[in-house]
Amino acid sequence: MILRVENVNYSYNSRTQVLHDVSFTIAENQVMGLIGPNGSGKSTLLRVILDLLQRQTGRIHIGSASSHSRSAKMSSIYLSSNDYLPEFLTGEEYLRFMHGLYGEPLDLAGLESQFIRYSMRGRHRDLIEDYSHGMRKKLQLVAAFMLRRKFTVIDETLNGVDIDAIKLFESDITELAKEGRSVLLCSHDFTMLEHVADELAVLIQGTMIVQAPVRQIIQDHGTIAELADEFIQAMETP
Repeated sequence: MILRVENVNYSYNSRTQVLHDVSFTIAENQVMGLIGPNGSGKSTLLRVILDLLQRQTGRIHIGSASSHSRSAKMSSIYLSSNDYLPEFLTGEEYLRFMHGLYGEPLDLAGLESQFIRYSMRGRHRDLIEDYSHGMRKKLQLVAAFMLRRKFTVIDETLNGVDIDAIKLFESDITELAKEGRSVLLCSHDFTMLEHVADELAVLIQGTMIVQAPVRQIIQDHGTIAELADEFIQAMETP
């Protein structure tokens, strides 16, 4: 297993428990989609997994190491839902900085190739402050696909990205899995999840309700969207 989450709880304070005894696993070369209503604790869960927030109870392992360990952090990369990137850097400088965090040199030819693929030819020399929202998101994707960590965590990073980039993203995510890498992908784009995810996890009010193969979900419910509608209706029923 690349990720093992066992009985994890997290509270912002004594009155607000966000995660309730969450347990799930992700295998190597697997893409897992994570869905749930707004406010269900998805982003909090991702941050707890990556040790950006301190869990109160439970255990988390990335590979064979505790999520607290340096080896777990070096084998993971996190793409957040916001686009708060250092605007005083160019795209190239940002990627050089990211590679430096992992102790890796920056492949300039690979950088230029990725910028061309994601329709940003030549823009790696421009300041990030001059990037559109979509370009900032694509820069995050380029960083992840160039660094190619064992475990990639993506939190709604595709919001505001054009359809051509989404198609490229689907291809690149599939390629990561073929290489034996794993991805945890939080998204409201259910169609995209049907294209790339092997398994789906559903988090509602901080509780993991479902973890099942996407193929089984489609067989049982038709689409991921229909499964989500069923949960919404159940929540609204007195």
